[in-house]
Amino acid sequence: MRLEPLGNKVIVKRAEAEERTAAGIVLPDVAREKPRIGRVLSVGSGRQLDGGQRVPLQVKEGDRIVFSAWGGTEVEVDGEKLLILTEDDILAVIE
Repeated sequence: MRLEPLGNKVIVKRAEAEERTAAGIVLPDVAREKPRIGRVLSVGSGRQLDGGQRVPLQVKEGDRIVFSAWGGTEVEVDGEKLLILTEDDILAVIE
């Protein structure tokens, strides 16, 4: 199945959660915090203005991003968990 974002939406694969703390303590699944960093897999066509023009997104496929903790919708496609975010949920691009 293929997932194609619409408008100002992006598809993101969340980074893997840390299994250990900095001190080396192994964290159980329930104690792991979901990372707020991910990689952009696909981008929509951009936000549409009142005049019908499209404003392209500031991110592109392959960008590593930081996104808000409560933003987006989690979906599962072919056994892979992905996030659908709006451009407003993206806080920064990691370079």
